[in-house]
Amino acid sequence: MTDLPTGNMIAQAAHLMGDPARANMLAALIGGEALTAGELASHAGITPQTASGHLAKLLDGRLVAAERQGRHRYFRLASPSVAQALEGLMALSQIPLAASAKRRGPRDEAMRRARTCYDHMAGHIAVEVTAMLEQRGLLHRSEGVGVLSDEGYRFFCDFGIDLATTDRPKRPVCRMCLDWSERRPHMAGRLGSALLARTIELKWVLRTPSSRTLTITPAGDRGFADMLGRPLTPS
Repeated sequence: MTDLPTGNMIAQAAHLMGDPARANMLAALIGGEALTAGELASHAGITPQTASGHLAKLLDGRLVAAERQGRHRYFRLASPSVAQALEGLMALSQIPLAASAKRRGPRDEAMRRARTCYDHMAGHIAVEVTAMLEQRGLLHRSEGVGVLSDEGYRFFCDFGIDLATTDRPKRPVCRMCLDWSERRPHMAGRLGSALLARTIELKWVLRTPSSRTLTITPAGDRGFADMLGRPLTPS
């Protein structure tokens, strides 16, 4: 049995994320792309020397991981759980604006529509797909985890996703991740990752270089509309 985190453990993780420079570096990594210390320094608006100190703390806190390729050392988020926590904090940071007329989340319409959240899809379309699955009884939520029905497994198998053979078998099939801009959940975990990979394979979505934004192709407009049983609505 896993012990529950103590208040000190929670405070330590919050302290690491709470520094503005470190928060900006973590936010730059949430799209799943590995970046160098220099690139992260640029995102945070600090010097490379200062970034190295911050990265050492993030490594010690197991919020980021590093790997060397050639002469460069690249940093990435240590796990999908870190990305999920960041996405939740982004949504939480917008709460004071809820009573105003200001829009929540990213201002860029394309990013609001579809973007990456570490290794899965976020944004309006991801939330709509998740809601459709729940409405049809293919997926239901239980304590932050998405549970597929037998019909739900068949649905994804017909779509070309065999969850029995996807990588990382110890990872939960589906976790529910609070969407930053929509304030409703989208799918993370193995299912969310497999769905993003499959829609890229089908050329429904295209990655945008150096951005979290996903471009929905005409084939994607038709495919998602068919999946949802209705035309896509604006975000």
